[in-house]
Amino acid sequence: MKFKKSYMLLLFAVAGLASACEDVFEPAPENKSELAAIYDSPKRAQGLIGQVYSMIDGVYLSTPQSDLATDDAVSNKTNNSYSVMAQGGWKSDFNPLSRWDVCYSAINYCNIFLDNADKITWVKDDSELNKYYSDRFKAEAYAYRAIYHYKLLEAHAGMVGGTLMGIPIHDRAESEGNLIQTRSTFKECVEFIMNDFNNALRYLPAKYSDVENQAGVPQNLKEVMADNNGEVNLVYYNRVYGVQNVGKLDATIVNTIKSQFEFMVASPAYQAAGSSIDWSVAAKDVAKVLADAGKTAASMDQNGWFWFDDSRVDNFKPLDGNSTHDEVVWHNYNENQNSDLEKRCYPPSIYGDGDINPTQNLVDAFPMANGYPITDDASGYDPAKPYDGRDPRLAKYILVNGDAIGTAGSISVVMPSAGFTNIDANNQENEKSTKTGYYLKKLLRSKGVNLNPSAGVTAKHLVARIRYTELFLNYAEAANEAVGPTGVVDGASFSAYDVIKAIRSRAGIDPNDLYLESIKGDKDAMRELIRNERRLELCFENHRFWDLRRWNVDLEQLNTTAQGVTITENADRSLKYTIGDVETRNYSSHQIYGPIPYSECLKFSELTQNSGW
Repeated sequence: MKFKKSYMLLLFAVAGLASACEDVFEPAPENKSELAAIYDSPKRAQGLIGQVYSMIDGVYLSTPQSDLATDDAVSNKTNNSYSVMAQGGWKSDFNPLSRWDVCYSAINYCNIFLDNADKITWVKDDSELNKYYSDRFKAEAYAYRAIYHYKLLEAHAGMVGGTLMGIPIHDRAESEGNLIQTRSTFKECVEFIMNDFNNALRYLPAKYSDVENQAGVPQNLKEVMADNNGEVNLVYYNRVYGVQNVGKLDATIVNTIKSQFEFMVASPAYQAAGSSIDWSVAAKDVAKVLADAGKTAASMDQNGWFWFDDSRVDNFKPLDGNSTHDEVVWHNYNENQNSDLEKRCYPPSIYGDGDINPTQNLVDAFPMANGYPITDDASGYDPAKPYDGRDPRLAKYILVNGDAIGTAGSISVVMPSAGFTNIDANNQENEKSTKTGYYLKKLLRSKGVNLNPSAGVTAKHLVARIRYTELFLNYAEAANEAVGPTGVVDGASFSAYDVIKAIRSRAGIDPNDLYLESIKGDKDAMRELIRNERRLELCFENHRFWDLRRWNVDLEQLNTTAQGVTITENADRSLKYTIGDVETRNYSSHQIYGPIPYSECLKFSELTQNSGW
């Protein structure tokens, strides 16, 4: 990884970001710029932060990716990099999940900005307003630097000689001559990241909005902006923190990501680091995030489990300062109205590629509508009618035999007895068809999309980076570990049990939920249920791969073989469902943690590799 000076100083605004911040950035110069050029050009200076923002989708993926390396899904493409990785191909020189380059590049932009922010003339002849702008932009840079270090730590931390090591901390702009490649301990990285989060939160409002009186100014900003009489210049406040900034990081988003980070650090795979962040801290902080947003288990968004396909999406205007979605904390601010994901995932019989195939393993994880797992005698599960009476989330997230999606009517996914060949609905050979007997529905618009080239009908998509459901599940897991299933942590008004009951009830599980009632006094059983609910609610959102690893699960669980179903007709025209193996998983015990890129270890002798890699 090299940062040449001329490359570092390339200042430009990304087209996709321009829609969110159209009055902020100038078009980039075609030639590489000298650093001094930003001192008298605030729009060019903000282009550095714009570049950092444009790289965030490199770590907050908007489509299912890492799910294909778990027991939840397979790809019908034999050369899919995640499938290759999952079947024994994950190496330090082949790592589809590497975040090394994108994160360190973004961090370097943050550092260049932080090193120079106070030299920039944001507003001529007004030192007070100049300082407010500088403080706010530096807060964004600190927040992004924390986020990218956090995502590096998640992907590349690991054990070295019995010590849990982190990644190289980059706290200043790098050039070819001063690259920092010595790894800090995991604990040192945690302290650095938390400090950056806290520095950011000093100068960010909970939400960007125009205020009409002193009461509308957040307390943290009143402390740094008030005059000797305790008054804040409201004209200045609205210029710096007004509604025109919607789309940029605010304190609500930063506190949310900070709580996600603490949740990861508190998890079993990272406890060897000796951090002061434990389940109790993680539970309290995510509880505060939920409380600040006015969220309780009782007020949970009732349609939050299918936010991607409800009518609110069609009317959602992401750059309207008064427009919010009850389920979504942070989303991609481009108004995405196309059918790219549908084209990738719809069955081939309605012009899709059928790429992402949910597994039988995941299908089996959905309980019956009475709340009991299908393995429980009380569930009433009938293997001859495997999709009847199931948790309604199954039908919403996974396309099963005879189900419908899009505008072309029902899909018949009838598989031949010969095994798991790629076939389409008419039993014709087609390399784009399902390998498991299932297609994806989650994240897709179920109606109003027609991929027929002669139709060209698309629909709007709301791309969620963080959802409140994830935060509720984070709280449930942390609270269960800290105070048990029915305990309530300080600052919260509900328990892990309350969260799980609310999540299952809103999806259509029997309100009596006798299975949940039977385990609510058992911390271990509640842990397993919480983990399963997390698997269901967050499926195809790139969580399970990381969840399995932060839980430090047994190797046997990491290597659960992905299964599918063969559906054939009996003589009486009834259907026969035969479960079989589709794709193996071949991980080693050291692959609880990811590797340092092999190329980086070759370049820097002081950069130690994680054990086993």
